[in-house]
Amino acid sequence: MAAGGGGRNVPPGSGPRDGMRRDGGTEPYWSRPQCRVWTAMLLLGTCLLYCARVAVPICAVALSSYFGWDKKQFGVVLSSFFWGYCLTQILGGHISDQIGGEKVLLLSASAWGLLTVLTPLLTHITSAHLVFMTSSRFLMGLLQGVYFPSLASLLSQRVREGERAFTYSTVGTGSQFGTLLIGGAGSLLLDWYGWESVFYFSGLLTLLWVYCTCKYLLSEKELTIPINYLTRGLSIPKQTKVPWKQLFRKAPIWAVIIAQLSTASTFFTLLSWLPTFFKETFPESKGWVFNVVPWLVAIPTSLFSGFLSDHLISQGYRTITIRKFMQVIGSGVSSIFALCLGQTSSFCKAIVFASASVGLQTFNHSGISVNVQDLAPSCAGLLFGVANTGGALLGVVCVYLAGYLIETTGSWISVFNLVAAVNGIGLCTFLLFGEAQRVDTDSVYMDL
Repeated sequence: MAAGGGGRNVPPGSGPRDGMRRDGGTEPYWSRPQCRVWTAMLLLGTCLLYCARVAVPICAVALSSYFGWDKKQFGVVLSSFFWGYCLTQILGGHISDQIGGEKVLLLSASAWGLLTVLTPLLTHITSAHLVFMTSSRFLMGLLQGVYFPSLASLLSQRVREGERAFTYSTVGTGSQFGTLLIGGAGSLLLDWYGWESVFYFSGLLTLLWVYCTCKYLLSEKELTIPINYLTRGLSIPKQTKVPWKQLFRKAPIWAVIIAQLSTASTFFTLLSWLPTFFKETFPESKGWVFNVVPWLVAIPTSLFSGFLSDHLISQGYRTITIRKFMQVIGSGVSSIFALCLGQTSSFCKAIVFASASVGLQTFNHSGISVNVQDLAPSCAGLLFGVANTGGALLGVVCVYLAGYLIETTGSWISVFNLVAAVNGIGLCTFLLFGEAQRVDTDSVYMDL
């Protein structure tokens, strides 16, 4: 297996496949057996990320009843996660680009796993339950905010271009697996042993995952690297500072950021409002059907999109052509099904349209999500963090605007029109200006 560069500080005129850093060291791409193992572990890590993230919403009724919270108070607890989540995206991506995404992932997972385990214990000690739980969720958001930027950084440095889409799509299915796992196992634990058991379950599994990853996938020397970097302080050598001006003068960078803003915000909007749509439009429907089926569909579609993307690239198609094709499906075709969802009065058709819309959105994993890694593997984590932060903030605006539209128009059609319009803006921008040619060449760093 040919060695490749880690994506950091590549010598002038060389690509990431040369496998050499400026300091003369080597950092090859993972071999295929290594890639398979890491893909499986990262999929499990993403699954456990969502288990910990969704633990509080799963226990919403039990927590509100136990602590005597009303919906407004519990809304404060839920929203606090989001604000913490926004704050560490860029920082997490930047640090990952410098020291390696796997190290940041494991450090953050250790912290959020421990926090999840300790939450039930500490809530019984303190009397300020609302303040503590709000602070806990805010801290959870801070810790989990680094995950996906770090993941983008890691895969850009260790996975070959022709294998990134399938790898990222496979790892991304962990979000659906995690939602389903905590929804099923968490609901049973909640009924059998109380809300505390849900936190112990997700937290202990996360800590076990960290232990196994450290023991079997990383050497002792690799585990000490983050400490060495942290002891140097926050100052960064001039040669490795991020070339903001040069990068943001590139139209493809803006294209992928705007597209990521659009897809992230519309996903957040659908995630927030689909359950309410089904409850109000089809009051006799079973909650487990519309809360489970679309996410089950999303798993095979995500895997298929990654396989199809890498297969087409291996057949000689241009990378950017495939990225744009995947994005047309992920943003364009999925929006058509979202529009259909607002027009139907049949529950079965609504489930089909919702499943198609949510499922096809996973094609974004093989489009813009890996395009960031195509353009700038040396700072993919940071750029992903920038786009994800903006997407999360825009998501709040879209979710609020969707609620406002429902209240003022009394129609769900306006919500799905909003989703389609925002997706359309991102898709058109990416189709017009998107590229896959690397823009973070070493000459950019040398010019600083």
